[in-house]
Amino acid sequence: MPSSTTKPRRPRRSTAAGFGQDRHRSCHFCNEKIEEVDFKNVESLRRMMSDRGKIRSRRVTGNCRRHQNQVEVAVKRARAMALLPYVNS
Repeated sequence: MPSSTTKPRRPRRSTAAGFGQDRHRSCHFCNEKIEEVDFKNVESLRRMMSDRGKIRSRRVTGNCRRHQNQVEVAVKRARAMALLPYVNS
């Protein structure tokens, strides 16, 4: 049985104010109808990397799961072929 000294509940945040709502970003590769991400297309791969040379996440880039996996493999191949740097300092 609840005691009489329970804490009052805080009201929920209003979703009308924009709290907790994310802007849905569409996949660049799906929009351009690109089936396979090519490691030789360095300009599109650079957009998927941070200024430090890290691969940006799906949440940031808006890629779908399939194309994000292809971007990951393509960036790693481009790094091995010295088309992209491992680290920007």
